[in-house]
Amino acid sequence: MSTGLQVIFIEDDELVRRASVQSLQLAGFDVTGHGSVESAARAIDPGFPGVIVSDIRLPGASGLDLLAQCRERAPEVPVILVTGHGDISMAVQAMRDGAYDFIEKPFASERLIEAVRRALERRSLVLENQALRRELAGAGRSRIIGRSSAIEQVRRLIANVAPTDASVLINGDTGAGKELIARSLHEMSPRRDKPFIAVNCGALPEQMFESEMFGYEAGAFTGAQKKRVGRLEAASGGTLFLDEIESMPLSLQVKLLRVLQDGVLERLGSNQPVRANLRVVAAAKGDMNEHVADGTFRRDLLYRLNVVTITLPPLNERREDIVPLFEHFLLDAAVRYERPAPLITDRQRAELMQRDWPGNVRELRNAADRMVLGILDDGGAALLDTSTQSLKERAEQFERVVIAQALEQCGGAVAVAADRLQLGKATLYEKIKRYGIVVKGDSDRS
Repeated sequence: MSTGLQVIFIEDDELVRRASVQSLQLAGFDVTGHGSVESAARAIDPGFPGVIVSDIRLPGASGLDLLAQCRERAPEVPVILVTGHGDISMAVQAMRDGAYDFIEKPFASERLIEAVRRALERRSLVLENQALRRELAGAGRSRIIGRSSAIEQVRRLIANVAPTDASVLINGDTGAGKELIARSLHEMSPRRDKPFIAVNCGALPEQMFESEMFGYEAGAFTGAQKKRVGRLEAASGGTLFLDEIESMPLSLQVKLLRVLQDGVLERLGSNQPVRANLRVVAAAKGDMNEHVADGTFRRDLLYRLNVVTITLPPLNERREDIVPLFEHFLLDAAVRYERPAPLITDRQRAELMQRDWPGNVRELRNAADRMVLGILDDGGAALLDTSTQSLKERAEQFERVVIAQALEQCGGAVAVAADRLQLGKATLYEKIKRYGIVVKGDSDRS
């Protein structure tokens, strides 16, 4: 097994240790044997790429002491405990204390191998997710995924324009990823450490628009009990992203233009100018010149906003971006939901590319979320590809979803969930381990 993952096996009985290590090595695992917790202590590290199997009764520190050390120093490293003196209550307690699994002596080598294999799969997923988190953190939310010529052009424009203070107008359909472009411009600019303030102009009621954008002083109007800083002022030093700019009321357009020209604003109820040093990135659907022609948008404001235009085509016009985006969203969803990231088949790739995706990138992200959560897609593409699964695989997939939902509904109380599912608590614990379900909340509340 050339995965780079490792197994540490701790057992003071030399014959048992040698036999177990040999069984695991024959199964393809990279195994190191130790006679005590103390000799294996160096491996207790958050980055240890593997799992630890330890007898409970050992000279010096016990297996339970090891578990406590791992909880403190490396809580995501799976620990499998072995004992000849355990019972189900000890197993449950050890699992509540963070043990991944529990094996009673005497055990068959197959039982040990299977437990280690599942634990290594879980550890591999955690390490993959950690690497993804680092990658996502390094790239920020501004990562532009895709290999189409249109996206390559967008990337070049962003790289060229981001270091400047030039106003940018992003044009694209709903859900195409316009805010992602705006965040990219911000993250790649000298303003990256300053605020990024996003405003959806279409979601703000007209009567609230001015107070939300410019802020107000206490007593400026009925209900204004204390001073409030508006979005424009909050974005000072950073970037203001105005989505659906075509929805901005005409009365506010002239005031925004003044802020952009003069770099100052006034809160409602005040005549004191407040300096606002901000960069504006706007986004719109459709042709802004048509809004200018029909009198709903000021031409001079459009000129001010439209120094640089970035056009983001809909997803169905850049189909080569669909699969890389979907795979990225799968990994992102796996991190957020703490679930395994599914591997998609060639058939699924073809189905993804054949769909029109009227909701664009937003719809694609939702489909990836549903796939990670094990929810069948209802849009015509069999994203879970159940036709290729055996009856056992389909049943296990359904069982995992039902158990996860029951645990969520019970706030993580395994005893309550077991009663609701009409299962023994030990059986439910075993299924939780088998499916890699993360239990949050009070896992043993009755």
